[in-house]
Amino acid sequence: MEQRISLITLGVSDLARSRRFYEEGLGWLVGMAVGSEVVFYQLNGLILSLYPRAALAQDVGVAEQGGGFGGITLAHNVRS
Repeated sequence: MEQRISLITLGVSDLARSRRFYEEGLGWLVGMAVGSEVVFYQLNGLILSLYPRAALAQDVGVAEQGGGFGGITLAHNVRS
């Protein structure tokens, strides 16, 4: 199995503020954005996405608050 991570998703409390940090603060370019729902940055062989924290918690089926949710997901995509 290849040792790689394809996608890192960060659950953020303020998507607009987080975008300003990555784009204005770090100078990163948006690879793709879906309105105010999610933004993707294409890195060298990796994609970083910013997603509202509450929506990410709902997607993974856990409560947003509490110690069981760190607000981050990792994906490993394989060829087949």
